[in-house]
Amino acid sequence: MPNEIKFKIDGREFTAAPGETILEVATRNGISIPTLCHNQKISRTTSCFVCVVKDKRTGKFLPSCSACPANGQEVESSSDEVRDMRRTALNLLLSEHAGDCEAPCTVACPAHAQVEEYVRAGRRGDFKKSLKIIKERIPLPLSISRVCPRFCEKECRRNVYGKPVAINDFKRLAADLYYDEYMEDIPVENGRRIAVVGAGPAGLSAAYFLRRLGYRVKMFEKMPKAGGMLRYGIPEYRLPKAILDREIAHFFKMGIELECNRQLGLNLSLDVLKSEYDAVAVTIGCWKAGSMRCAGEELALQGIKFLERIAANDWTGNNPGKTIVVGGGNTAMDCLRTSVRLGSDDVTCFYRRSEEQMPAEKLEIHEAKEEGVKFEFLVAPVKLVRNDAGKLVLTCQRMELGEPDASGRRKPVPVPGSEFDVEADTVIAAIGQATDAPPGLAVNRFGDLDVCEHTYRMSDNVFAAGDCVTGAATVVEGVAGGRIIALGIDGFLSGREYRPEPVVNVSRGHWQSLRKEDLVFLRQDVSEADRVPQRLIPIAERTSTFHEVAATFTPEEVQSEGKRCIECSCTAKGDCKLRQHSQEYGADPEAYKGARLQQGYDNRHPVIIHDRMKCIKCGTCVKICAEVVNKNLLSQKYRGFATKVEGLFGRTLPDSCAECGACVEECPVGALDWRFKA
Repeated sequence: MPNEIKFKIDGREFTAAPGETILEVATRNGISIPTLCHNQKISRTTSCFVCVVKDKRTGKFLPSCSACPANGQEVESSSDEVRDMRRTALNLLLSEHAGDCEAPCTVACPAHAQVEEYVRAGRRGDFKKSLKIIKERIPLPLSISRVCPRFCEKECRRNVYGKPVAINDFKRLAADLYYDEYMEDIPVENGRRIAVVGAGPAGLSAAYFLRRLGYRVKMFEKMPKAGGMLRYGIPEYRLPKAILDREIAHFFKMGIELECNRQLGLNLSLDVLKSEYDAVAVTIGCWKAGSMRCAGEELALQGIKFLERIAANDWTGNNPGKTIVVGGGNTAMDCLRTSVRLGSDDVTCFYRRSEEQMPAEKLEIHEAKEEGVKFEFLVAPVKLVRNDAGKLVLTCQRMELGEPDASGRRKPVPVPGSEFDVEADTVIAAIGQATDAPPGLAVNRFGDLDVCEHTYRMSDNVFAAGDCVTGAATVVEGVAGGRIIALGIDGFLSGREYRPEPVVNVSRGHWQSLRKEDLVFLRQDVSEADRVPQRLIPIAERTSTFHEVAATFTPEEVQSEGKRCIECSCTAKGDCKLRQHSQEYGADPEAYKGARLQQGYDNRHPVIIHDRMKCIKCGTCVKICAEVVNKNLLSQKYRGFATKVEGLFGRTLPDSCAECGACVEECPVGALDWRFKA
């Protein structure tokens, strides 16, 4: 070719035609260079600088989308220095970009379930699809939908002006309707065997995902039945055991095996498991009760042991009489409410901090109060004795809140001379739980199993996950850990180390900092109705039986709730180039601190919305309209940080733009998008 230009990219020689850019040559030869502003349909923009390469001779960084090569030139396109410069450009773009890549409900879910997607399917009445989406991350939807603390709802954007969408009830209805008939695509066993020690939430989750990856899985459980704390720590009125049995039966349909009454370090050898199986997943939970740290505490019942005895039908004490439960977490709430159901008409919770500082779910506290439980706050135990009449006497002292401690909460400190005695028939210590690590397993300074933070590997072919790694947590957090351990084992046996893929998520901020006018509605039929109330059984039945307290929503109720969802994730999250490149290069939305411009939405057009806070000022939309559509309906106004794209004279786009949408289709970040989704 006459006048062809010869130059090198990363040491390899290429030829370019006159006027051809470095980016065009690289793309033609399979070399990937990221870009946001380059678009073959329009003239060169050169605005994002994400496509930079380095000229080795001059040391200068060049935008490859506009720089043309010279004879003999050598450029670097993949060196650490070039990648760092691209990361800097992306960080700068992210610093003034705000768009809620994922809906806050999805981000808040410990299992990272695609919450917005399964809610949308439920709104449309497609509960089978909803269940399919749920089970990609949550293999125990029947149970979790009954016991989850609803992290998703706490972050729901509808909190800005009212009550959150009842997200958890979508999961419950979908599972109640179709769990038995749903079956995943299960691959043929790949010849490798995995032992899972512990059949609680984390162990069941690990077994589920390992089986879906093609492994043969056998679970070993120390208790007579599988379920862990789901069975032995959560009372029947919250999670009926028939529901749990129905859920676990699905694991056997998948080909997962189970052997009960096998405890690691007692009648189950880790060394034997390591030799007989390709990998071992240790998910033994937290079964050691926390201490009240007071004299005579051995006279108190341990909260988790108390609940375990009830679940195993091993409670022979019948009515526990006047009962005091010491503690403020969800286990304490379960002990209090269980005592009421056993017949006690005098049940009191003693907690050393204020009610606002209680770690128990607010709903649990509220329902306990409805059932007659009394609460004494800022009270701590000092000693416990049994008097001559056979009664327990708990000596306590009043507390007051001092300076914040390591947890950020104000530390309770004793009030001098405030000690008092209270008599009771039963005292239950529900202070917390800890890992009871078998000999031979390494632990960290907290007494939990010591693992690699990415893969959850301990040593050799042994991995661990769940409460025994994190400390006592929620069921959904245990399930999330089970998935990670499955991926870690799969990576280990495949000869590669598993590392979670980085996920860049740009947020508009917590709902508490937003106003209703800050929200964008991407559906035409968003309902302003009140949240559908939860239906509970009558209070007399609640306090005298272990019947399940809350009812499942009807399909009509769930669909009504679905209409309240504003679907606030970015419509371009699946193909946003800014997000894709940011994840590839490890960019950080918080790398450069500072207030983002609050420019709001232009939602005057009937079907096109312009979200200026997502705009990266690449100018693509302006040039597409001018050079391709020949309309000149958009322009960039002002300069520098204040630059924004607007219609001519500040007017909105004409209605006829709905028939074109060229600017919408070419926007690399979804700043221009179709307003309504079906």
